[in-house]
Amino acid sequence: MTRSDWADVRERLSRLAAAPGAGAVFGAPSHGWKLEPPLDAVDLADLEAQLRVELPGEYRSFLLQAGRGGAGPAYGLFPVRRPKGRWQWEGDGADLTDLDTLDQPFPHVEAFDPADGLPAPPDKADFESTEEFDAAENAYWEQHEAVVFHPRHSIGLLYLCHLGCAYREALVISGPARGQMWADDTAGDGGFRPLRDADGKPLGFGRWYRGWLEAAEDQVSRGNRRAAAPDPG
Repeated sequence: MTRSDWADVRERLSRLAAAPGAGAVFGAPSHGWKLEPPLDAVDLADLEAQLRVELPGEYRSFLLQAGRGGAGPAYGLFPVRRPKGRWQWEGDGADLTDLDTLDQPFPHVEAFDPADGLPAPPDKADFESTEEFDAAENAYWEQHEAVVFHPRHSIGLLYLCHLGCAYREALVISGPARGQMWADDTAGDGGFRPLRDADGKPLGFGRWYRGWLEAAEDQVSRGNRRAAAPDPG
């Protein structure tokens, strides 16, 4: 089965939804193992016309064959909807996607931290009063946030998933890393980094989604085997 063939996904999600212990998988109570209906070809064409860019192939085929969002890594895959005649992704952090610049290239291929090069925070020992230090510290963190969280860093990124604590993962739509999944760890001063497999190869949408699905199946299976094992006592 290719990474662009999603014919098995709904059946596997249904089995997980019915399996004892599936609710213990991280984020499962949020998405309930349910996918929203797929897009049809007309809707997908309309979406891409709005964005002025064709979506990467694996994600594109997922929208057409599997669903427009729902069950997925962590708290679920942000669904794409058209509530007022304009397509948008919905979820905690979906608004970080700038729909008007998805056709512009995300320029990075290696991890980067927007905070690199910023001066160190002020040292209280350098100030004569608490008031002066507090003012300097507040000014520093305002500048820090303005740099680190500037929208220019995420041009060309489509945010798809919220892991909690403002950590999120996104799909590169445009640029040299097109089709790769990246982590946005700026909430923890970690910058941006490509997601990689055990061999260090960048993850595309297909391996990212199927990796989550396989890990969930394995977790539920192992949990059920332990529950069914005879008590050694």
